Amino acid sequence: MDSQDLIRAVAFDYADQLSDHGEVPIAWADLSNFSFEGRRVPLVNQQGIFKPAALDLPISIRTSYREPGQLRPYEDQVNENGYLLYRYRGTDPGHYQNRWLREVRDRAVPLLYLEGVAKGRYLPSAAAIIVDHPESLTFGVQLMPIDAAAIGAVNAFALDPATRRHYLALVQRRTGQARFRESVLDAYASRCTLCRLRHRELLDAAHIVSYAEGGTHLVTNGMSMCKIHHAAYDLDIVGVRPDGVAEVRAELEEVDGPMLQHGLKEVHGVRMHLPRSPAMRPSPERLERRYERFRGLRSAPGE
Repeated sequence: MDSQDLIRAVAFDYADQLSDHGEVPIAWADLSNFSFEGRRVPLVNQQGIFKPAALDLPISIRTSYREPGQLRPYEDQVNENGYLLYRYRGTDPGHYQNRWLREVRDRAVPLLYLEGVAKGRYLPSAAAIIVDHPESLTFGVQLMPIDAAAIGAVNAFALDPATRRHYLALVQRRTGQARFRESVLDAYASRCTLCRLRHRELLDAAHIVSYAEGGTHLVTNGMSMCKIHHAAYDLDIVGVRPDGVAEVRAELEEVDGPMLQHGLKEVHGVRMHLPRSPAMRPSPERLERRYERFRGLRSAPGE
């Protein structure tokens, strides 16, 4: 492995580890401060197609974060064959950055694809330029989880359409969940709605109506919860009434140390901490739907 391949491989591993294998967004500062053998090799700059000085071809392509209702300068789309259509830089097919990506394709060089999921936070995946569409000013980009790509272990050029769609769907699921988490945690000012814990790394975005049951990734279908309350909520150990008051299963009577007593039992009767913006608060209809399931399965203390 030559030095450029080694830099790329170490950079991919860095992004994979920092993102917990593509599940957790990476901050811009962490992407720009990557170093190799004591030399700073940034993985991003303000250009969507980025080549650091240490490499002769790009290391990353990026799609910027879009606020709801906001258009990006370059809108990317998904092709029916299972790959992303990534827009050229500008409208000149001969632009040097577009030529870079053709060489990336010709030499089968892997890229990092960085999808903006919140302001200044990006979810990484592996990318391969597999086709050039000059008539539509786009490149066809195969996306895969970094760990699945294993820096060349999977030949993206040889994948059949069904496998391409599988990998793309996996990346899209992770991206949708990451966007949902970031939006919900931002709405709740990075605190658990029940216990007020403020450590963002210990918080999750809990779906009120699960995605599998037809729920959405809208902020109004989510609540910011610490990991233990999220797990308890998903298991119907804890429920939230439509008026925003928590209840705990009555049968949770065993003695199991302070975590059970203070972490779970004492949230019974606690009123949710809500987002400042009414537009970001939980949907009363979704809370009621979920609470009816909780009531049907469990009884609360005192009932």
